This record gives sequence, C-alpha cells and structure tokens, in this order.
Amino acid sequence: MDTYVFLSASESRLDLILREKIPVLTGVSVSNSKIRRLIFAGKVFVRGKVVRQPYFEVPPKAEITVEIEKEKLLFEKKASDIDFAMTDKNLLYEDENIIAVNKPARFPCEQTFVEERNNLTKAVKEYLFQKLKEKSPNIVNLPYLGIMHRLDKDTSGVIMFTKKREANGFYHNAFENHLIKKEYFAIVSPKNKSAEKWLLKKEFSVSFYMGRISAKSHSAKWGRVEQEKGGVYSKTNFHVEKQLSPDLYLIKCMLETGRTHQIRVHLSSLSLPILGDVLYGGKNAGRVMLHSSKLTLPQIQEKSPLEIFSPFPDDFQTYIK
Repeated sequence: MDTYVFLSASESRLDLILREKIPVLTGVSVSNSKIRRLIFAGKVFVRGKVVRQPYFEVPPKAEITVEIEKEKLLFEKKASDIDFAMTDKNLLYEDENIIAVNKPARFPCEQTFVEERNNLTKAVKEYLFQKLKEKSPNIVNLPYLGIMHRLDKDTSGVIMFTKKREANGFYHNAFENHLIKKEYFAIVSPKNKSAEKWLLKKEFSVSFYMGRISAKSHSAKWGRVEQEKGGVYSKTNFHVEKQLSPDLYLIKCMLETGRTHQIRVHLSSLSLPILGDVLYGGKNAGRVMLHSSKLTLPQIQEKSPLEIFSPFPDDFQTYIK
C-alpha cells in the first residue's frame, strides 16, 4: 500500500480534490465511484483524522493523506447483476399503500456506491412512474418508494415497499412488533455427518446473538457475537420439506427476527450451508439458493392479514423436479 501526503490548494470538497489529485499522484485515471469508495473505506485523512464524507469541505492548505493500493485502484470489479426491468409480470400485489414485487436473484435491492448500477428500488420507481404517466402525461418526478425490509442481492422472491410516507409508521411498527411473518425456502447441502441429526429431526430452531465478524475491508460476514460485544438476538425456525438428491435438501425457513444474513448464518452453524453460499461454506452454484416465498402482513384498512406468495424461480425448479 502506498501513502500519499499533500496540501489542499484552496477550500473545496474532498471528492473533488481527490478527483484532481489522485491521477497526478498515481498516474492512474479513476472513476468517481472509486474515489467515493476510497473515502468510505477510511483511507483518506484530513489533518490526521479519517474523513468518510465525500462532500466534506476541506480548508485551504490542510494536510491530506491518502492510502492507496494500486492493484485495487486499477481493478474495476464487474458486477454480476442481471439485466432487469420491472413489468406487470413481476407485480405480486399493489394497493394505495404498498406494492409487493417478485425480486429476481442477482439483482441489488437499492443503490450502492456505484452510482450507475441498476437496482430494484429504482426499477420499481420507474415502473410506478410509467403507470402514473399514462394517467397524467405531464408528471415529471419519480414517485416515492419506501424500503421496509431488504433481500440480499442473490436472494429471490417477494419484497414489499410502501408507496407513501404516511404508511411508513404503520409498517415499521408491524416489523418491530413481529406482526409481519416472512417465510423462505433454502436448498442446503450437508457438510458432514453432524448435520444429519438436524435433517432427521425434520423441525428445529436456531437462536443466538449475532453480529458482523469480518473486517470492514473484507466482504461482510456475520456470525455469533456475544451480546456484551454488540451481538443482536436472532432466531429462525426450520422445517425439512424433502430430500431432493443424495446430498441436497429443501428446507422451509420461518424468521422470528430479521438480522443480516440470518438464515445463511443459522444454517451454516449446523453444517447445513445453503447451496451456492460460498461465504458460509456452501458449494458453488452460481448464486445463493435462497428464496423469499411468502410475506404475511397486517393491512391498514382491513382487519384480515394479507398473504403474498412468490413461486419458485426456474433455477429452484431445476433442483426440485
């Protein structure tokens, strides 16, 4: 890693200063998203203090230190995202308050550091915009869309958004009070004989405190973390649906809490990693074989709960047949 130290010429935004200075220092032309990621990663210091805000106003003649790995600077990661445009066939449910859609695998839910990268939130906004434009041709602004929960990029299935801010409080409270039930299906491949006892039990639960266990500079990985060290309680109930092949099983996963990577971590802790989940010990399969199959939620204007289903995608069907 190379360290570069220089003084700011005049008062300006940190990202603008780096955009001008880094090519001069390194001889490498870098994109705006690379500069932003460098700042977010904590590799930029102003007067000895780390600054993680691209729009930070740097005073004139302030000392700036930048830590750069040239190999990473030159390497442009290619996103494995699919091409996706939201259409009526991906619509699972819609009313005046919410919209539920069928998310494809290998597609991020929301905007990342790479500004030009497509995402589900953007796709759904554009879908709603086009529907509104059919009724009101003069409309110019994208409609509001609120994110109430998230799915990992590789996870497919049902996900719900609010369509107006007034609905946020109701559904936020519903999630906080566990009034919204989420069911998933996972295809798992046992790693050793110790996993067999869980498969024979058919029904079992996993609960422990968990949190991030990887360094900030590495791919995010979660695992067991004591409560005293910042761990958050997590619990998932599992049911073995059927054996798909000598070494593959279909398991229903019913969340009681909703932590990052919760199902993946819980299954891996029993030596039952999800197929495709190489981060947690699973065999490579192109993507993590986890599907959000059902969302049960209360309604603002109705007493009866609403059940929203998502059918298995084609790659799941390949294993289940």
